[in-house]
Amino acid sequence: MNRLLCFLILLVATAPVLAATRCGGRLVDEGDRDFRVRERCGEPFWSESWLGVDVSNRGSVYEQQREVEWSVWYYNFGPRALMLRLVFQDGVLHSSETLGYGVTRIGESCRANMNFTGLTSGELVARCGEPAHRREARDSVVFRPGPGIENWRERRREEWVYDFGGSQFQRVLTIVNGRVFSAEPLSR
Repeated sequence: MNRLLCFLILLVATAPVLAATRCGGRLVDEGDRDFRVRERCGEPFWSESWLGVDVSNRGSVYEQQREVEWSVWYYNFGPRALMLRLVFQDGVLHSSETLGYGVTRIGESCRANMNFTGLTSGELVARCGEPAHRREARDSVVFRPGPGIENWRERRREEWVYDFGGSQFQRVLTIVNGRVFSAEPLSR
């Protein structure tokens, strides 16, 4: 009984620390400002950003629109550690996600026959480097959680082309909102 009580006290005492994300040897937590995260984690190897608009009181005499900036930073801590994806909203850490294992060198772990689908853009850049060709398009998606409230978000669609040289097919990857949606071979 005493052991269980000690364990529960220890668990409760460390709960806030367990919620934090380890970034190399330092901790970051939701709500941290982007400059603090940069101080603790260093420069990300890949980042992307986009804008959204939050509308309140739509259709009334006084409508308010607020631009929201979203940023995603990717960190690679080497092949023996998991990569990290940090999402910021208006410069404040909103969420974090651990990804697959990192790489020794950016862009040197790519194969033409690998499964690209589901990778984040950061994982893709870590393994394959930046694409030979890149094209972007953006759509607006409107979410209406209640009367008079709208959240406008960009749906980012990108087409990345990787050339594996020689007689191998090129790969055309469709990326939607930062994740590989499809991969198609492209003959020479």
